[in-house]
Amino acid sequence: MSLAAVLLFAASQNIANPNIDMAAYLRAASEAAAERQTHRLTEDEFIAMSRMPGTVILDARSAEMYRLRHVRGAINLSFPDIAIASLAKLLPDKNTRILIYCNNNFRGDEIAFASKIARASLNLSTYIALYSYGYRNVWELGPLLDVKTTKIELEGTH
Repeated sequence: MSLAAVLLFAASQNIANPNIDMAAYLRAASEAAAERQTHRLTEDEFIAMSRMPGTVILDARSAEMYRLRHVRGAINLSFPDIAIASLAKLLPDKNTRILIYCNNNFRGDEIAFASKIARASLNLSTYIALYSYGYRNVWELGPLLDVKTTKIELEGTH
């Protein structure tokens, strides 16, 4: 279904809720997708950028999965908790350099990094959400890495 057809269908439903805007979401997703292409990092680039002053590594997985295993130094803000107030508190400067990663960046630990289907990757929804809230200095870990051989330091209880 084309974007135009989706928008036409949504408009035909006429169920008003000013706090839910599918058309704006799809526009933001399209804009974010274009920007994301130049904001994906190799393993070495991710490590180098993570060491730059002022960089925040954001893990948007659940608190439980974060506790099991996460990138050393990452902060956790579970995707369902990304909201106006939580972002204002955790990341008040929208120019902050933010590095993101998700389950689909790591293999070899299906408990802490359970695979999702590619089109439902948490990186995608997290990138779009941060973009929608006005964050433009967001960088995504690109490759699929093995937890046993990655150069990225991981920590947790698992």
